[in-house]
Amino acid sequence: MSHKFGKKILIGFTSIAVLLIASPFVFAAEAIPAGESYTKAIFAVGAMLAAGIAIGIGAVGAGLGIGNAASGACGAVGRNPGVQGKIMMTMLVGMAMAESIAIYALVVSLVLLYANPYMRYFLG
Repeated sequence: MSHKFGKKILIGFTSIAVLLIASPFVFAAEAIPAGESYTKAIFAVGAMLAAGIAIGIGAVGAGLGIGNAASGACGAVGRNPGVQGKIMMTMLVGMAMAESIAIYALVVSLVLLYANPYMRYFLG
């Protein structure tokens, strides 16, 4: 019974992965005039996938950092409620630093999409 369930889960995840990887090709194919090379489409798809992975990993990292900071602050306030103000200030600074990582990931993904420095090497 467990083997059948695992196989269904694997098929589901594979189908979702194929759908997510193939969808940028549809959007990139519209930008190709008739009779031109597919180099532009392949480059655009690579940039889209790289931008998605960059912002995804950056958001997960920031979320983990903010959650860890909030968890530590809640535990510290629970042990010593008298220093709540100092703990809150330190927690907010730590959360701002973790959130800046997500903003850096957003900047990297926007650069990959709109101001890619490698575009001139691949597209001429």
